Amino acid sequence: MLSEPKTLYKLMNLYILKQVNFPLTNAQLTDFFLEHEYTTYFVLQQVLNELLEAGLIRTHSSHNSTRYEITREGEETLEFFGKNISKAIIDDIDQYLKDNRFRIHNETGILADYYKSTSQDFVVHLEIREGRSSLLDLSLSVPEREQAEAMCARWKTQSSEIYSYLMKNLMSGE
Repeated sequence: MLSEPKTLYKLMNLYILKQVNFPLTNAQLTDFFLEHEYTTYFVLQQVLNELLEAGLIRTHSSHNSTRYEITREGEETLEFFGKNISKAIIDDIDQYLKDNRFRIHNETGILADYYKSTSQDFVVHLEIREGRSSLLDLSLSVPEREQAEAMCARWKTQSSEIYSYLMKNLMSGE
């Protein structure tokens, strides 16, 4: 067993990220560690930063979240040192992912963000992802930040209907 708890937490994060085929948010990783009382929020953030600095994970950031995914170097590290994670911890992780897979997938598959463009309007970027593939990638320009924020908020609840509408209308023969 590992003598340094932070090393174990690093391996646990690598294992979690390897088990899913899409990036996980900081909140999703934190949820697992706090729910199972493995460590504190602050220690987890330090561990994630150290993994990032070591090049074992990478991030994708937007206005409201940071998503993490394992790198090839992280996979190699996990392959070499992963045996140091106990069976009980592996079982906890696997069960958590099984119990929460639908929720996690929905949270990470529907993306909405905005940024200010050089023409001083706001570009809203909306996306639906399946794993690492993009099913729909849409950018719209709006004049005000409030409109951009409202569109991002609505996308979380209405993306499925919008995607269905687009597919139906674009695939019809008329």
